[in-house]
Amino acid sequence: MGASTDRAPHEIWEPEIAALEERARRRPPRDGEIVFAGSSSIRSWSTLERDMAPLPVLNRGFGGAQADAILYFAPRIIVPSASGGLVLYAGENDLEAHNRKTAERVLADVRAIVALVEERHPAARIYLVSVKPSPARRTRWREARRLNDLLGTFAAESPRRAYLDVATPTFDARGRRRRELFLEDGLHLSPAGYALWTAVIRPRLLADFATGRG
Repeated sequence: MGASTDRAPHEIWEPEIAALEERARRRPPRDGEIVFAGSSSIRSWSTLERDMAPLPVLNRGFGGAQADAILYFAPRIIVPSASGGLVLYAGENDLEAHNRKTAERVLADVRAIVALVEERHPAARIYLVSVKPSPARRTRWREARRLNDLLGTFAAESPRRAYLDVATPTFDARGRRRRELFLEDGLHLSPAGYALWTAVIRPRLLADFATGRG
């Protein structure tokens, strides 16, 4: 997850982006699909379609993605397919100390991504997933919490947006990170972690789409 768009051009992702485009060519977008976009927390969600069933979802995550890279590639891998909605996970990689980014800078990129989708698909629903409190990045948690607050405020600006809090249930009753939700690297999600994300995200999507309110 740690590739930096400040240290390398966006072209470092070209092979991965091209592969996503080829996947889209083999199976063109369907009406009402929901795109999941973001970094490796999304890319590595191998059970996404099963976890979100019966909702029509597409995985458009790519490893190491920062918000500005997601914005850069959004016209190619997100906007064409997000007629139903967008579930966006962005910000965790951006806030690594060496990237020197603030929560406000990340929010500006998130706003731009959302604007692209909403311009193309006015009826699309937007879901902003909170930054997760990865044990390996505990020193950046204060800034991540600031970003989560900003994402929540931004989501509240429109009735077609929602903030999905996967951070709060990542802590136990004593305020400790639940290590079983992460792989040994303390960064990527374990199957239990994805089960938690499913428990937070799927009910909200079902409420908005499965009942015909999407």
